[in-house]
Amino acid sequence: MEHKLNYRRTMLIGLAFLSISAFWQLYDNVIPLILRDTFNISDTLSGVIMAADNVLALFLLPFLGAISDKVDTRIGKRMPFILAGTAVSAVLMSVLPLIDNSYAQAASTGKFILFVGVLLLLLISMAFYRSPAVALMPDLTPKPLRSKGNAVINLMGALGGIFTLVFMKILYSAVTEGVHTDYLPVFLIVAGLMVFSAIVLFLTVKEKRDNADVIRYDSEHPESELAVDTDDGKKWLPQDVRKSLAFILASIALWFMAYNAVTTAFSKYATSQWGMSPGDAAFTMMIATGGAIISFLPVGIISSKIGRKRTILMGCALLTACFAGMAVYGFFAKSFAPWLYVLFVLVGFAWAAINVNSLPMVVEMCSGAELGKFTGLYYTFSMAAQVVTPILSGALLEHVGYGTLFPYAVVFAAASGVTMLFVRHGDNKPQRAGVLESFADPDAD
Repeated sequence: MEHKLNYRRTMLIGLAFLSISAFWQLYDNVIPLILRDTFNISDTLSGVIMAADNVLALFLLPFLGAISDKVDTRIGKRMPFILAGTAVSAVLMSVLPLIDNSYAQAASTGKFILFVGVLLLLLISMAFYRSPAVALMPDLTPKPLRSKGNAVINLMGALGGIFTLVFMKILYSAVTEGVHTDYLPVFLIVAGLMVFSAIVLFLTVKEKRDNADVIRYDSEHPESELAVDTDDGKKWLPQDVRKSLAFILASIALWFMAYNAVTTAFSKYATSQWGMSPGDAAFTMMIATGGAIISFLPVGIISSKIGRKRTILMGCALLTACFAGMAVYGFFAKSFAPWLYVLFVLVGFAWAAINVNSLPMVVEMCSGAELGKFTGLYYTFSMAAQVVTPILSGALLEHVGYGTLFPYAVVFAAASGVTMLFVRHGDNKPQRAGVLESFADPDAD
């Protein structure tokens, strides 16, 4: 009998990632514009500020992921982090645009310091629950089903991102030059979505019960465990597995160097190089997100047939080709052409092929008791890349020119495919009939 994923439950688990993605889409699109247009910050300094979330995440995400591994409450390991982090973040992000509006009316150094301080606290509160939220899916999903599960989680995340982009398009398609833009409505809308998602997740997903099912599956299938037991009762990764882990973590860093450079700077690139409005720039990114949305589930199925590694390599090659096409077009043209939407759709597909399979390959190499730790490790490398890339690409934009954006992305996307060639572990394993089938039943205990 074919093994099936419990799609309903996985979609509910994905509500946490949906809310996180909605926030980061807002952050990436709006904060650079506020820094440039309200506070008159240079591109390089803006890149430093935009990298602050990644600097914090570099230290906080592995730590908090490992802490959540050891937490045991009545509502589970991860749920306390998700609920508390969402509540604090929703409050802080509602305050942020009020400070922006106040500064625009009467500028002062104190208001700028206050804006940066609230932004810092907001980034900490978002980091507080990111690793636990992402670890929730592998916690509640057996190893053979995690690529399909991650496809659903990424689909939910993409829906969160497109939710934000839709409201950006509706509210900010037309802006008046020289007139301050009030971003309070979109911040309140996204904060409301985050709170709603957390409440529904808490009411519908029984973390402790469902995790017990996965623990039972793992105990009945010890051959899926790559880590080996040591004499002192701890888990240890063999040298060849550690080598694969190192190469996939390097690949993760490299493709985030490429992709995050574009997502962080595209609103500035599009408005300055192609004369697009902020709303139109957001719509273009929405097209890429739409490409990912229609790709996530098919990619999950494809990876179950041809393997996670081959699917990722296909994504790296396509991402490189798309960024190369945009680089060539940007060199010759000074306005946006509709056919570029095709490339943005393909970027979405490529990113889906990469993202659906990379986290499952990392957590495939750990024991069930260390899922939060290895999820944090995944984020350590993705965030390290995102610390460097806004600063490095921002400096190139400011001192060399905006035309460096897409060539920069090409170099790192291509390099990620090269390092991925050396990964030998974490790929799909043949599924076995029996206990997995219970995970397809929404009412299974």
